[in-house]
Amino acid sequence: MGIGWHLIFSFQLCAIFIFAQETAVIRGRVIDAQGTPVESANVAVIGGNFGVTTDIKGRFDLTIPANIEVEIGISHISYELKKEKVTLVQGEERKMEFNVEYSSKELDEVTVKDEGGNRTTMEKIDPKLLSSLPNPSGSIESIIKTLPGVVSTNELSSTYAVRGGNYDENLIYVNDIEVYRPQLYSSGQQEGLSFINSKMVSSLSFSAGGFEARYGDKMSSVLDVRYKKPYSFGNSVDVSLLGFDILTEGSPGSHRFTYMLGVRQRRNNYLLSSLDTKGEYQPVFTDFQAYLTYDISESWEISGLANVALNNYRFIPDVRETEFGTLQQALQLTVYFDGQEISNYETYFGSVTNKFKIGKTDELSVIVSGVRSFEDETADVMGQYFINELDKSADNIGDVAFNRGVGTYLDHARNYLTVEWLNAQLIYRLKKGKHNLELGGQVRKEFIKDRFNEWVLLDSAGFNLPKTPDNPGFPSDRNSSLTISERIRASNYTESVRSSFYVQDVLSWNSDTRSDRSLAVGARIAHWSYNNETIISPRATFTVKPKWKKNYRFQFSSGLYQQQPFYREIRNLDGALNPDIKSQKSIHFIAASHYIFKAWGRPFKFSSEVYYKYMDDLIPYIIDNVRIRYYGENNSHGYATGVDFKINGEFVKNAESWFSLSLMKTEEDIDDDFFINESGEKEYPGYIPRPTDQTVNFSIFFQDYLPNNPTLKFNLTLHYATGLSFGPPNAPKYQHVLRIPPYRRVDMGISKRLLSEDRERKNGKNGGFDSIWLGVEFFNLLGINNTISYIWVKDVTNTTYAVPNYLTNRLINLTLSMNF
Repeated sequence: MGIGWHLIFSFQLCAIFIFAQETAVIRGRVIDAQGTPVESANVAVIGGNFGVTTDIKGRFDLTIPANIEVEIGISHISYELKKEKVTLVQGEERKMEFNVEYSSKELDEVTVKDEGGNRTTMEKIDPKLLSSLPNPSGSIESIIKTLPGVVSTNELSSTYAVRGGNYDENLIYVNDIEVYRPQLYSSGQQEGLSFINSKMVSSLSFSAGGFEARYGDKMSSVLDVRYKKPYSFGNSVDVSLLGFDILTEGSPGSHRFTYMLGVRQRRNNYLLSSLDTKGEYQPVFTDFQAYLTYDISESWEISGLANVALNNYRFIPDVRETEFGTLQQALQLTVYFDGQEISNYETYFGSVTNKFKIGKTDELSVIVSGVRSFEDETADVMGQYFINELDKSADNIGDVAFNRGVGTYLDHARNYLTVEWLNAQLIYRLKKGKHNLELGGQVRKEFIKDRFNEWVLLDSAGFNLPKTPDNPGFPSDRNSSLTISERIRASNYTESVRSSFYVQDVLSWNSDTRSDRSLAVGARIAHWSYNNETIISPRATFTVKPKWKKNYRFQFSSGLYQQQPFYREIRNLDGALNPDIKSQKSIHFIAASHYIFKAWGRPFKFSSEVYYKYMDDLIPYIIDNVRIRYYGENNSHGYATGVDFKINGEFVKNAESWFSLSLMKTEEDIDDDFFINESGEKEYPGYIPRPTDQTVNFSIFFQDYLPNNPTLKFNLTLHYATGLSFGPPNAPKYQHVLRIPPYRRVDMGISKRLLSEDRERKNGKNGGFDSIWLGVEFFNLLGINNTISYIWVKDVTNTTYAVPNYLTNRLINLTLSMNF
């Protein structure tokens, strides 16, 4: 009742405001000295409280007060501040073009200030950089992987780990709505497209830890994505050897209605053809996404976001040949296959958001959303394998010298998972004086139905079992020659409700002489009906910006992050559910410094962060490719500590690049685990590396262009990460201390603009196109064999071999991008 009367009163205020306010509209375009459109420029009435940003064509629509002179300001980090006075009569719509000039000096702030920007741990990323990234996976997450503290050792996957956490510990939001990620993926080959359509993004923010209370209860990171509202009609088409991406957008008529419709399809068979396992790959990943907004009044906006993702993966393996071992013992695994693997992942998502402006400083959002996901994995694959030792002699090097073992195995899977959730949430924001207050509440109903059936059939030659010795007089059990191993069979159904509430405030104190300070403080309270657990998580970030000659900013963040389990965490290795499972807990302590300076007359920023995370009630897990399998018990505690560095700026004029370096250690101690040593005594392993422990992680994102021909661009990404820990199958967790070799990868892209918008328009030769780019991408430029996981085999002497599963090799991709 109270909220209803509040809304009715706000509607009355809106009506009074609409009839009292006289307005006009500027439909403008921002270009540089060469006539190139300037994207993401800020356009606002100086002294006002409303601004817009330009789209990819440099266009914008700005509503201004009528019948009075106002001053329009246009700012961009790479251009001089542009000011122009204008007077329009009521109802007038005027087309204007603004020319801006490049500048390397710092710009004055013109638009409404982002109250959270430099006062929290969120780092903003320019969305237009996404089009510059050589990207095998085709996902927006690829640019996140180049940031400090973030690591991914699988170019086929959109997943990433942050500061010792795993992939399930990361939050992703689109327009304040948490994104669902399918649960059954076992390899990056099956994943398909990321939920986020990079062409629809207007802003991108990321935090590697210490984030605000407004974000949910996960232990590692948050990615906050906002979709844009287009101000003009436009289309874009991207085509490559891996698929296509089509987007149409517009804002017809009075511009109260906007739309973006995107269709993506990706076929990774060309990419997967470089793997060791040859066969018939049929991956078809299709995604349709729509984002619609309508301004019912100047104080009431309704928007809808819908997504349909159909990821179908079929694989008929033929043969695999992998060489491994050392110079002293060079080996080869050859496997001949029968059967096939079929996986289907269908996800349907929809949301409706009502956003109300209550007065000048209040905003209320009412969001209703739902997800329905069907995930099916079926496989019957028989493999007949041969372990061969290779000849090391000069005359026959690389040829098979003799056979060390043969065997047969059969993988069987019938896994079916259905996930549904219905979500309702309220978000209230208030800006008043030094305060930036936000409150929110959410209720989510979840339905999960799971049928899981997996097993491996092994023969007596010993795919991972030893062969019975053929010695005279040795008793032999003829019935043991066929064994079912690693059998998991379960049928589960859960229905539960999650509810949460948060409050946070960002307070600011500005000083003309000493320093500017701010404090972001808040807390979350959440309850889950499945285990009847209630959690409270306080969080705070203090920021100080001294008034020194040099531009420094310092931050300290701390908070409690309690991750409520989702379905995979409550299911143990045998498939049974644990109703007594509790939330995993992590306390963050983060100290950061940021230094903004100039070099070569261009802006740069150097950031460093040192952190310590104490973790308790952990649920141990193992990682096989991208599938995480949990033990289903809170029987571990641990820590993660490290330091991150990043320097970014215009190493090349007008082209942002960065270098990032991370040093980290993360370990856990599993409760009551022990083994019997050679003396017959109990010995406790103590702390062991967590599965995402990586000491060093180094990444580069670099852009360049020819000085005399800026339409020819070059971009490069480089990754180096020390190896993850792993262990033999079915071995105790304390034995998972082996290391995968370091991940090393370089991807490079070269693109050429075939059509110059300004010149071709003047000559009338543009054919309706705004721009056309032709590109070539070199994936895994150095041709390094990176290992993602291992399969384990034994020969007749009972010797065990870990045979690496390699990722993609060197490939060339051609791209064509058209905007019209």
